Amino acid sequence: MKRLLLLLCSIVAMAGIRAESPYVTEFDIPYSIKNDEYSQERLKLDIHHHIDADSLPVIVWFHGGGLTGGNKHVPGELMDAGYVVVAPNYRLIPEVGVNECIDDAAEAVAWTFNNIARYGGDPTKIFVAGHSAGGFLTSMIGLDKKRLAKYDIDADSIAALVPYSGQVITHFADRQIRGISELTPFVDENAPLYYVRKDAPPYIIVTGDAELELFGRYEENLYMWRMMKLTGHPDVSIYKLDGYDHGAMAGPAHHILKHTISRILSE
Repeated sequence: MKRLLLLLCSIVAMAGIRAESPYVTEFDIPYSIKNDEYSQERLKLDIHHHIDADSLPVIVWFHGGGLTGGNKHVPGELMDAGYVVVAPNYRLIPEVGVNECIDDAAEAVAWTFNNIARYGGDPTKIFVAGHSAGGFLTSMIGLDKKRLAKYDIDADSIAALVPYSGQVITHFADRQIRGISELTPFVDENAPLYYVRKDAPPYIIVTGDAELELFGRYEENLYMWRMMKLTGHPDVSIYKLDGYDHGAMAGPAHHILKHTISRILSE
């Protein structure tokens, strides 16, 4: 049997036969109408998509980096998995302020709604997710409706919001600019917690271990979950990934994102 398998492998290799993925990634697609030099350099996105499919669910994935660093990437766990994945860059602090970061995220999501059908994606099945700073941006553009309304998109058209370990109080990079300690709780109009509402898209929160997370990240998200429940939101949940710190939690969190997509599309 072993010899037969080796012979078959040799025949396949000699014939030049190889399995090719039906997915491709297109890089550095401009998505913004902003025309200054920094925006033109930074405001691009990558799209991972099937070459011969349509009406696939779409994931817009925002990278982390504290709003001061990081670059777009398509997580390996989301590749070749039946999704169109859009991975945007956004401008960074200190070159811009937090509102510009949020606006870039909103513009990238609006671009996705308007263009994703050309890449085999279904604009009625757009899920927004991200890790850390990307989780913060996910919550801000999905809960504060004026961010997407600027681009003529209703935030409630998003199929679900799935922030990974994102801040829901005012982001610590934003607080630092104002001279507010990262250990000082602070909530203003740049905080997702400010926009708790019962009619938001499904809101699925994921964090790492309470003892390993950054600055009480689990507890602030637990409060967010409770407030969303109290306001009457019908589809909000929180997952705590014990044993995983802030960085490591992203890997297993992808399973929750995939489960969320399957659940919502089956309902």
